[in-house]
Amino acid sequence: MIGFYDYTVILTYMSLVSAIGGIALVTSDHPILATFCLLFCGLCDMFDGKVARTKKNRTAEEKSFGIQIDSLVDVVAFGALPATMTIELCGHRWYAYIISALFVLAGVIRLAYYNVTEELRQKDTDEVRKSYSGLPITCSSLIFPFFFCLISVYCMKQDHISLFLQLFQKTGFRIGLCALTAVTGLAFITPFQIRKPRSRELWFLLIFGAAMAVVLLIVYLRLVLK
Repeated sequence: MIGFYDYTVILTYMSLVSAIGGIALVTSDHPILATFCLLFCGLCDMFDGKVARTKKNRTAEEKSFGIQIDSLVDVVAFGALPATMTIELCGHRWYAYIISALFVLAGVIRLAYYNVTEELRQKDTDEVRKSYSGLPITCSSLIFPFFFCLISVYCMKQDHISLFLQLFQKTGFRIGLCALTAVTGLAFITPFQIRKPRSRELWFLLIFGAAMAVVLLIVYLRLVLK
């Protein structure tokens, strides 16, 4: 069979399955469940590189395959899924289509640029990358859930959790989501340096993601049980 099949790409494939599930869920009017899928994609991406590096005898072809497959999955998980969420929650408005398309395009450009520079870098050194140029596309897995968590907290303070979905029928919230998508996409291709998170910071991000998952779970249960 064409391709490389070993444990180093399992998390990457799990991320892809989760992303496809998220797209299916958000298009079926289940945006909160889709957000769980996005968070799970981020979790898989957080550890897939660490898992891959545990295999010490990887060939150059296997390493290159890992980079390519990871980027292709990232396009779906952190590009197509958030873009679909934006389009669906904004009620398929024309401006949501345009912004979402540009968002995915920016993500693709960034990933392609990263692949080129990473391959050149790995020819010179085996050291782990210490910084990124531009906002990593994987940050979508925290940015969009955080936005939805803020809306959830607002709804719970109003003691009217059903407002969560109703708010997106208002122009202001739609524009807010589109603005978030546009700014995030622009950050993908803006040439600023961002330090790669260290192990202790990764644990903080993991806890942060888990906290958002708990908030969204409470919102979902209150919506289902209301």
